[in-house]
Amino acid sequence: MKALRFHAARDLRIEDVVEPAAPAAGQVLIRNTFCGICGTDLHEYAHGPIFVPKEPHPFTGAQGPQVLGHEFGGVVEAVGAGVTHVASGDRVSVQPLIMPRSGDYYSDRGLFHLSDQLALAGLSWHSGGMAERALLNDYNVVKIPDDLPDEAVALIEPAAVAVYACDRGGVFAGSSVLVTGAGPIGVLALMAARAAGAVRLFVSDPNETRLALVRELLPDVVTLNPIRTRIGDAVRAATEGGVGCDVAIECVGNEHALKACLDAVRKQGVVVQTGLHPHDNPLDWFAVTFKDVDLRGSWAYPTHYWPRVAGMIASGALPAAKVVTRRIGLDEAITQGFDPLLDPAGTQLKILIDLSR
Repeated sequence: MKALRFHAARDLRIEDVVEPAAPAAGQVLIRNTFCGICGTDLHEYAHGPIFVPKEPHPFTGAQGPQVLGHEFGGVVEAVGAGVTHVASGDRVSVQPLIMPRSGDYYSDRGLFHLSDQLALAGLSWHSGGMAERALLNDYNVVKIPDDLPDEAVALIEPAAVAVYACDRGGVFAGSSVLVTGAGPIGVLALMAARAAGAVRLFVSDPNETRLALVRELLPDVVTLNPIRTRIGDAVRAATEGGVGCDVAIECVGNEHALKACLDAVRKQGVVVQTGLHPHDNPLDWFAVTFKDVDLRGSWAYPTHYWPRVAGMIASGALPAAKVVTRRIGLDEAITQGFDPLLDPAGTQLKILIDLSR
């Protein structure tokens, strides 16, 4: 079958690979329909291997070359013995986290996403979304509602990241929220914050093209360019009492963006770190103490979020499809997908690979 595989930095290849085996007990074989290109995939392409194992993964045994793609889903083709929650022909979205289901401190407590042996389909598993088919564990596939379009199977995963970030921040009705980074996760975080009841939203990004896209998608969001504006001052000037926002969500993995969050959040506010920082970054710890803020990480999402997020998308509460700016075929994934998304001045926000093309 055809697949896009990561071999090394700047070395992605469209290749013919062996079809997955028939599903064993507790496994599901799906025909992939849509797969999103994630920022993590871009980091692997530009700088990897990062998450792709150089040596066999301690739990899954996977290592490069790796079929990429962890934002995906498709149609069930076959199920192994004991699988009852999905059947052949069902449309499913993939929850890509793979880990021991028991015998692990965090898994035993239902915190599967925090397992020390965590792997991901499309990064450290033999299958991924950028291929014609994928073989997965039964707990990785979730049937989607009939009122969700096919491409939504690839949007639940990034939307779950955004919803969890808002949950970690304690966003609730009436909140004011700053998001740094107008990439797909940042825009989805704005949508998730609005769905949670936030009434005052700000977004910061140095890319004017992306800020313009945000204004098209969410006209009442205050867009700020950190090159031209001091973010903290602008947020304070537009919030009650001039104190700053209730919650600031960092969706870039950038030192300056994190500092802007700390500056902009009010005393006893919450800063949520969602973007992955590539190295140690200094922070004004006096300000953390003096402002009495909570600084929280937000890693992936609890695996049980899938039905909740699918329902939010289906109802229109979280209109995730609006972030999609291009749909391409697998053969175009590198030149029309990865390369444009890595362009700092690029015009694309979210690109989906349509595996049916």
